[in-house]
Amino acid sequence: MDTISDFLNQIKNALAAKKPFLLTPHSKMKEEIAKILLEEQYISNYKVSGKAPKKILRIDLKYNEDGTPAIREIKRISKPGCRRFIKTKNIKRVKSGYGRYIISTPNGLMTNIEAQKHHLGGEIICEIF
Repeated sequence: MDTISDFLNQIKNALAAKKPFLLTPHSKMKEEIAKILLEEQYISNYKVSGKAPKKILRIDLKYNEDGTPAIREIKRISKPGCRRFIKTKNIKRVKSGYGRYIISTPNGLMTNIEAQKHHLGGEIICEIF
């Protein structure tokens, strides 16, 4: 079972249903993805609540003034059955610079732009536009 794919699908479904927020079980990987989404201004906020075995991650979704979601497209690239890795020199811009890859590097999760600055490659987790 791929919890990251489930998480990304929950975000897509909540945006399609125009929900103001999303509640999902917490994991460190989900929290790091939410942190990057917040830094890149794709979501308005995130918060972790609860105690260790039943922590909950709340993500406040962001919409533009006309009601369209800030995240137009979010999809999983590397899957458990087919891992996708990328070297620093092969990192390209996503959607002419408007989108981002989230890459798992030896220094943690970061966007494709940060990975290029630090000269790091790694596993491409997902693409956001």
